[in-house]
Amino acid sequence: MTAPGRGPGTRPLLNRRLAEFGTTIFAEMSALAVATGSINLGQGFPDTDGPEQVREAAVRALRDGRGNQYPPGPGVPELRTAIAVHQQDRYALAYDPDTEVLVTAGATEAIAAALLALVEPGDEVIALEPYYDSYAASIAMAGGTRVPVTLRPRDGAYHLDLDELRGAVTDRTRLILLNTPHNPTGTVLTREELAAVAALAVERGLLVVTDEVYEHLVFDGEHTPIASFPGMRERTVTIGSAGKTFSFTGWKVGWITASAPLVTAVRSAKQFLTYVSAGPFQYAVAEALALPQTYFDGLREDLRAKRDLLVPGLAAAGFEVYQPAGTYFVTTDIRPLGETDGFAFCRALPERCGVVAIPNAVFYDHREQGAPFVRFAFCKRTDVLDEAVARLKQLAR
Repeated sequence: MTAPGRGPGTRPLLNRRLAEFGTTIFAEMSALAVATGSINLGQGFPDTDGPEQVREAAVRALRDGRGNQYPPGPGVPELRTAIAVHQQDRYALAYDPDTEVLVTAGATEAIAAALLALVEPGDEVIALEPYYDSYAASIAMAGGTRVPVTLRPRDGAYHLDLDELRGAVTDRTRLILLNTPHNPTGTVLTREELAAVAALAVERGLLVVTDEVYEHLVFDGEHTPIASFPGMRERTVTIGSAGKTFSFTGWKVGWITASAPLVTAVRSAKQFLTYVSAGPFQYAVAEALALPQTYFDGLREDLRAKRDLLVPGLAAAGFEVYQPAGTYFVTTDIRPLGETDGFAFCRALPERCGVVAIPNAVFYDHREQGAPFVRFAFCKRTDVLDEAVARLKQLAR
């Protein structure tokens, strides 16, 4: 009898475009944290909820029957308007909430929908390496070819080589996939770097998809949307998210802002993914985006303090530490500890110290480039970080 779904021959069940992607490292390490009772500094989710008034706004929407049935495909009008106001007030970027804003099931769906819509088989997509793992999977599902441009550590931080970026562009390049503030390195691209990327995109007629979900978590420097540079508004899809800014990652509310033709294209793919999602939560996020500036300042300063707790703690444990300018992740080098294999190190760390981290190599095509680097998240309670630092000191003995 022929095996189910195999047909003639021995074709594997899994689509060959996804053959290189197994269970994510986040699932593996979070399961290890549970199994060993370790402190989970691997997966990037806060261990406390966001503002009570935002949670209550979701409860109110549920009770009032707003969003309990299918919301509008592009997102509820209140949230689309709030997103447009946010972009205008903060960055002087004007978007029509009816035609230039699209609500998605988190930033992950926004990335997938954008790439499925805009990339065809044979197109090349440049991504800054190391990159969030869904980038590679989404490019593969679209049939594109990913072309990594590696951010390299130097002088205590990671840097983009603009010459390497220019050299990566070919006649087959369709778009550049940016992420700033950058996960996992914590790099925040400067205005000068973004201007150079923008000039390259205009010169070569490239699209840009930019993941800016950590826009409110910048500690050093400033966040500048690449869509604000000359010639970029009409070629840029900007991705935002409520999860990182308001500490409700389980709600999965993200969005894109772009020109009407780009939004139409992305919506054509998105409507066949989730169609719609998070109805009542969309109303709550609309209220969250209108919170006073004191909320955003307080969030940033709270995470800055947590960064400034964990970074010296990791250095005292023996790591070489690359202090992040943004996000809530910090990358470390394990070679000063006599280690070279991040996978082996992270799998052993729970038993050694009762702490879970993520090996950065999973974010690289060039695995050898990321082999000795490990990422820790500091979006946790201060007492949890204190305990993690105390446990990690065992490595220095």
